[in-house]
Amino acid sequence: MPELPEVETVRRGLAPVMEGRVIARADVNRPDLRWPFPPRMAERLTGARVDRLRRRSKYILADLSTGETLLVHLGMSGRMLVSGDPLGRFVHDHPAPQKHDHVVLHMEGGARITFNDPRRFGAMDLMATDGAEGHKLLSVLGPEPLGNDFHEDHLVKAFRGKMTPVKAALLDQGIVAGLGNIYVCEALFRAGIHPGRRAGRIAAARVAELVPVIRQVLAEAIAAGGSSLRDFRQADGELGYFQHAFDVYGREDEACRRPGCDGTIRRIVQSGRSSFFCAQCQR
Repeated sequence: MPELPEVETVRRGLAPVMEGRVIARADVNRPDLRWPFPPRMAERLTGARVDRLRRRSKYILADLSTGETLLVHLGMSGRMLVSGDPLGRFVHDHPAPQKHDHVVLHMEGGARITFNDPRRFGAMDLMATDGAEGHKLLSVLGPEPLGNDFHEDHLVKAFRGKMTPVKAALLDQGIVAGLGNIYVCEALFRAGIHPGRRAGRIAAARVAELVPVIRQVLAEAIAAGGSSLRDFRQADGELGYFQHAFDVYGREDEACRRPGCDGTIRRIVQSGRSSFFCAQCQR
């Protein structure tokens, strides 16, 4: 599933052809994805101007001139692809319609944004922009890891007394929003913390050190266009490249890359998810 860097990469790719532009026509080709689309979604989108395109956790939010906000979640295999951009940022002609093109936004000026989702685990919803943070999917989220509300004191307090493994604590979207399996594994490696350590038993100083490490990992991943493992594509259809810089994720039985460490990368399963780490330099 796309994590924060992938979603932010898509948002940045969509912004030049969506922000300030009117949705000339919206085509909704099925009644639902993960859950039913809101009533009259095509009608409510058609004619609306996209005033702002933003991200909250793993959700893309398009604030519309109609006073509503379109919420988009990519799910496991969702893609938002741009074609026919008149400004020349995207050179792709409009492709022929595909089987899994579930929602198509025809933008004023000729650009087209296609939401394609073979597995249909993605989602879209419309809600009032005023009070959008109270939406059931957004109200439970913790601070953004790249925002000012995510800081050392917050993480130390959130971990205090928590007996769940640190890997699970960082995946808790109520503690920090947008982190997923890949980037938690990478951040814990850089911080030298074993994914099985109980969060509440890690010294406060080490917990505090996680904050800049998490920020650094995410920033590097965004700069690389995210990680493409299976289905992820950027808005222009290109792959992300951060997977080539993984220190631990997906590298089971390979040599640790930390200078001076002769350990190998191991994999364990935690709550049904693979955790990759070096047992020699992560404690």
